[in-house]
Amino acid sequence: MERLPSNIDLQNTEVWFQDEARIGQRGTVTRLWALKGTRPRAIRQQQFKYTYLFGAVCPARDVGIGLVLPVCNMDAMKVHLEHISAQIPQGKHGIIVLDRAGWHMTPQVQIFSNLTLLPLPPASPELNPCELIWKCLRDRYLANRCYNGEEDLVEACCTAWNQFTTTQGSIRSLCSRNWSDL
Repeated sequence: MERLPSNIDLQNTEVWFQDEARIGQRGTVTRLWALKGTRPRAIRQQQFKYTYLFGAVCPARDVGIGLVLPVCNMDAMKVHLEHISAQIPQGKHGIIVLDRAGWHMTPQVQIFSNLTLLPLPPASPELNPCELIWKCLRDRYLANRCYNGEEDLVEACCTAWNQFTTTQGSIRSLCSRNWSDL
């Protein structure tokens, strides 16, 4: 791991996975349970308001950090990293595995002494378990719905994230990867 600072002991590290998702009024339509032979209607809203859900999870500890923000840029990423940094236990170092979005790769976000950003190879979203979280949240909590506005979107995102992360074992079972164990 050449990217880790030389003074970091691998025994004192935590691996976190980070990503962000755009959630909006023009949401996801998913399958519905219905009686055989019936064709239920699924609603799909046509408005274009949206928000961003920033999420980071540590499968080893079964914990997650989520923020709902109106924009997705370098400043939003700094705020998210600040929250992650605060959750790293004293004496530990956090390795944040993330994709190569422009706001992840800029040197201005690499300002936390207890965090090291580890980008995934280009075009490899399947390596980031947060992608499965977004699918889970959309399928279980956010699909087939209409939102009156931004407040409803923010409330729905917060509720979905909180329900997922407070379910004991959900992060560990969905996001653990053998290759990420140190």
